[in-house]
Amino acid sequence: MTRRSEWPEPREPHAGDRDRTGGGAPSPSRAGGGAPPPPEEQARAICLRLLTGSPRTRKQLADALAKRGIADEVAAEVLSRFENVGLIDDAAFADAWVESRHRGRGLARRALARELRTKGVDSALIDEAVGQLDPEQEERTARELVERKLRSTRGLDREKRLRRLAGMLARKGYSEGLALRVVRRALEEEGDDPELLDHYLPET
Repeated sequence: MTRRSEWPEPREPHAGDRDRTGGGAPSPSRAGGGAPPPPEEQARAICLRLLTGSPRTRKQLADALAKRGIADEVAAEVLSRFENVGLIDDAAFADAWVESRHRGRGLARRALARELRTKGVDSALIDEAVGQLDPEQEERTARELVERKLRSTRGLDREKRLRRLAGMLARKGYSEGLALRVVRRALEEEGDDPELLDHYLPET
């Protein structure tokens, strides 16, 4: 397997490519007229720079290369090489994304799948990644989100309170049925009258 350290170091362009004291004459170190590096080297440098900041999907890197004028065939070759050495791994990206965004933001499977699609992850990989979240875990997270939000809604009328709590869950990708069930349970546990809740939240 080719190791990243065996690749040629990408050349970083800088303002010193021209002799600042020579009236714009080429520097001796750039004998040869200052020709730009080959497209493959440019593509590698772009990808490495982007990957240094954070993991990226193949589609994200492909879009970045296209935006910088790298030909499709050159981009495909470089990206495949990056995949072969493990620098691009969409499956690992999707798994890590689901773990991070569910724990950090409380996003449900539907919202996570939508985000991964925008990043160009293959549908099969998305299904596998969001499958890490079983329905029980998703419901536990929804209940925790409602419990944290509950206090800030006290003092509101019942209908506004219900809309705010259920809307918060909907924005995070939870289904309507799950949202209503979790909100109803939280309000009942807080002491709200189940008969009054029936008017807004029927049993699900």
